[in-house]
Amino acid sequence: MELMTHTRVIAAPPDEVYRVAADVALWPVVFGPTVHVHHLEREERAERFQLWAVVAGEVATWISRRELDPVTRRIEFRQEHSRPPIAGMSGTWSFKPHRDGGTEAVLDHRFAVTDTSARETILAAVDRNSTEELAALGRITELGHPVDEVVSTFSDTVVLDGDIDDVYDFVYRSDLWPERLPHVARVELTEAGDGVQHMEMDTVTADGSAHTTRSIRICQPGESISYTQLLPPTMLLGHSGRWTFRRAGRGVEATATHTVAIDPAAARAQLGENSTLAEARAYLRENLGANGRATLTRAGAVVESGVPERARSNTA
Repeated sequence: MELMTHTRVIAAPPDEVYRVAADVALWPVVFGPTVHVHHLEREERAERFQLWAVVAGEVATWISRRELDPVTRRIEFRQEHSRPPIAGMSGTWSFKPHRDGGTEAVLDHRFAVTDTSARETILAAVDRNSTEELAALGRITELGHPVDEVVSTFSDTVVLDGDIDDVYDFVYRSDLWPERLPHVARVELTEAGDGVQHMEMDTVTADGSAHTTRSIRICQPGESISYTQLLPPTMLLGHSGRWTFRRAGRGVEATATHTVAIDPAAARAQLGENSTLAEARAYLRENLGANGRATLTRAGAVVESGVPERARSNTA
């Protein structure tokens, strides 16, 4: 059994740091390695979820259980079924006041490997991800603003006529977006298998600003496409989202959800030194929401027109 401990002193109150670590819904915009989290069970002090994350350069997925104690600021976790070369993985987050102020954050991992030749690779991956996660906790909590003011989630829903598979396919085939969406100039799309896509895209927002983003997308046919941006727009520390689809009568209810973590300094540089986080949230709500609505509206137009989709292909 291997034991690895990583520690970082964070210049923020322990309760605030614990809160971010305890809310896995925030992880795709806070922790770089995390791509998507889907809750399977959730209680006040216990939860079970499936997580997708980048490990050693590849997207891996597993199901974890966690027990949370907000009084002692302690979180215990374990993977239900680890995949080779990991035989089992568990650990603990703990947060306590540091003697010089702020928070001493400790992340422990306990794990075993099935293949000794992979030991050094796994040690390096755990070390890298743990260091990045603790640094990310500091980055989001040391901004001097409550997390609720920095992180924002919003959604837009459009009801479309047509078949759910066709609407899903419009979003899935993002390689065709430059032909279909005026705000998309370029898309490079590859698919590695298991519904994992890597996408690079150039877009233009409603105010004329151009952005290049790189994303990993988790595709679940006919249900959802979840993503996190590895290279988010300038104003953001993190951006994740989810396209969801469900039947609504004879049509389709399609929803675009965005979660953003704002970089206050970058927001002021773009919107003006006297701008507020509320103004930054409103700006992002309008511009990102407009792009999502435009995508879904265009999906409806294409599907309703009856123009057949190109045959779906593996673009890897």
